[in-house]
Amino acid sequence: MDASLSITGILALLTAGVIGGFINTLAGGGSMLTLPALMLLGMPADIANATNRVGVLFQSLAGVKGFKDQDKLDSSAIGPVLIPTLLGALVGSLFAAYLPVGVLKPILLGTMVTLALVMLIKPGAVIPEPGTVPYKVFERPTAVLMLFGAGVYGGFVQAGVGFILIAALAGGLRYDLVRTNALKMVCTAAFSIVALVVFISRDQVLWVPGLILAAGMVAGATLSVRVAINVPQNALKWLLFVMVTLTCVGALLFD
Repeated sequence: MDASLSITGILALLTAGVIGGFINTLAGGGSMLTLPALMLLGMPADIANATNRVGVLFQSLAGVKGFKDQDKLDSSAIGPVLIPTLLGALVGSLFAAYLPVGVLKPILLGTMVTLALVMLIKPGAVIPEPGTVPYKVFERPTAVLMLFGAGVYGGFVQAGVGFILIAALAGGLRYDLVRTNALKMVCTAAFSIVALVVFISRDQVLWVPGLILAAGMVAGATLSVRVAINVPQNALKWLLFVMVTLTCVGALLFD
């Protein structure tokens, strides 16, 4: 498959990558585009899920660099946030190697519906007011559990995990959306590495389409950081709401 990519397939992967990387960095749900793009090339779901992680890793690293360069990354929180997230990612990636992706669909859908309803009815529960001082990770046991759960889900399947991380980081730890997205990128980079180790060991990664997708996702993430820094917090909130809603609809309509 690596050698048989057409120009059309390459352009489709790059386009899906740019859009997916942009959306993933600002809100989440970009893998709802990149996974189908890979599967349209003829990949089975498990191979597409594994190959998608190449793009997610490079996109996340580009996002982390961009937010750090803009002084929007809380470096002191990286270690505490990563401990439960990585533990969860290890568990989730082991599950992903042996179980069908559809096993976690009801969990994704339930989480997305709950998040969308909370954002609509009581947005302050998810999106803190400007100037709110964030909590330390281990001051909030619920946030620790949420980060572990995000890691399990992210290790299992990438699609939609950004929303779970946002719920933990913004809703649980009370970071504003820009700093939430910065830490979210750290988490997705970290558990993408864990997941890739497992998938590579099982020979489930196709590198050529994965790296083509990654090129597009890096471009999208780089542009997205610039937008995130300059748009109002309220605009980010509504983009997040729209993406959560679209993810809910996609989860309902498609297997």
